Amino acid sequence: MKREIIKTLDGSTTIHLQEWDECYHSKHGAIQEAKHVFIKNGLSLFENKQVTILEIGFGTGLNAFITFLETTQKNQKIDYVGVEAYPVAATEVLAMNYVAELEAKEYAAVFEKMHECEWNEKIGISADFSLTKRKQFFDEINDFEIFDLIYFDAFGYRVQPELWSTEIFRKMYNSLKPNGVLVTYAARGVVKRSMIEVGFTVEKLAGPPGKREMFRATKNV
Repeated sequence: MKREIIKTLDGSTTIHLQEWDECYHSKHGAIQEAKHVFIKNGLSLFENKQVTILEIGFGTGLNAFITFLETTQKNQKIDYVGVEAYPVAATEVLAMNYVAELEAKEYAAVFEKMHECEWNEKIGISADFSLTKRKQFFDEINDFEIFDLIYFDAFGYRVQPELWSTEIFRKMYNSLKPNGVLVTYAARGVVKRSMIEVGFTVEKLAGPPGKREMFRATKNV
């Protein structure tokens, strides 16, 4: 599938899959979307707490890098697990302009380390942030009550509806600790129904720039 690096409306880059006309991040702003969906409506719920995070779709590493940057500003320790079946190529990683756009040049080596470190090993990125990249298909996830927070950032329902199925969300529900939270940019009715079917309580929130709504789902146990 042909891939190209494009700039989104906030100046940050993403990968565009031409055959699907699908991007790794919002064309309206990759960084804006990540901060709004995953930090503002997800991580901010756990301030001053130790947090275990599962990311569904590690991709370009943007969500992981922004989450790391949060630990440099706040009293928070994060154990981060990113699942990705098809890792981004090194040439594509080098084309991402996240370090510059986030004004985080002092952490350029951290962004590189996140991509260069071994898969399936827990790596200490800093004193407050550990990263485990798992090369794995989403339907192979079988964790049980491990995570406080899930960043659900799979490709959209339009191109990969199987990633938004009841079966996948059951795995997400099982992976979360009691009262754990899942956040996603998605806001389709079919997605909400699948979440509710497996036991989630679902909130519809204001979406990031260019998108009216998004979902936050909680495992109320």
